[in-house]
Amino acid sequence: MKTDIVLGIDIGGTNTVFGFVDEKGKCVAESSIPTNSNEPADVLLKRLHLKVDELYSTVHETHKLVGIGIGAPNANYFKGTVELPPNLKWGIVNVLEIVKKYYDLPSAITNDANAAAIGEMQFGAAKGMKDFIVITLGTGLGSGIVVNGQLVYGADGFAGEIGHTIYDPEGRVCGCGRKGCLEAYVSASGIKRTVFEILSKTNEESEFRKFNFDELTSKMIYDAALRGDKIALEAFDTTGKVLGIKLADAVAHTSPEAIILFGGLALAGDLIFNPTKKYMEEFMLNIFRDKVKLLPSALPGGNAAVLGAAALIWNELKMI
Repeated sequence: MKTDIVLGIDIGGTNTVFGFVDEKGKCVAESSIPTNSNEPADVLLKRLHLKVDELYSTVHETHKLVGIGIGAPNANYFKGTVELPPNLKWGIVNVLEIVKKYYDLPSAITNDANAAAIGEMQFGAAKGMKDFIVITLGTGLGSGIVVNGQLVYGADGFAGEIGHTIYDPEGRVCGCGRKGCLEAYVSASGIKRTVFEILSKTNEESEFRKFNFDELTSKMIYDAALRGDKIALEAFDTTGKVLGIKLADAVAHTSPEAIILFGGLALAGDLIFNPTKKYMEEFMLNIFRDKVKLLPSALPGGNAAVLGAAALIWNELKMI
């Protein structure tokens, strides 16, 4: 008897990662292709279909494909669309309609942070929880909010954009075009901007003075912090403070059991968790203090995005 699997697809600005995942969260096979962000969506999905079929041929004798879950930037769960994604030149595209040309299977799409939240609920740190928030810390800042066991989509499918709540209305210009969004401070690019702000206000010696903005990476800031570089340590403290303040606000909206940090910047461990927790508690309304856990993702790093997309469709199939 064949084991049921779903196809999890994560469409990123650089690469599109996909894999087959069983109901227990085991990824039985996975691969990736370049997204080629200048290509139309239908060209990407045609290339993806060929690669998926090639990978499926290696497992189809023992496994049966029963559904498809997709995580993508600016994806609308209700409409099946991806709408004006920042790193893809797609405009507004109905991705699920294109997918149906290739597969007559239940399919669902949502943004990558929402997919991560469902992944944590099914396979990761939020197992058994009904109220929690996932914050994805990568190139930008995404978020998925779960209330009473249900992902919050809102009236139009785009709810949960904590990264685009305002920290400072006169602050940094965000990629969305507005000023002072949380994402402009708490993200891989945000912490780089913080380093250069600190450098401009001090004569403190730092290895960062020999790099320009494009040369510097968040990994270099992390490594320097481990070596005790004062600028790097201050940058992490500042980043944690901004995130902590905004998470204290988020707690007041939904009173979650936990907030889970996911993605590259979250891998900095105590460097980001300790200041975030400290400032979150400091700025929290007193009735919520010391109640909300701040946890790292428990999805395996290598295929976390695929697991999140797969969890989306497993969740749908359970409701059928």
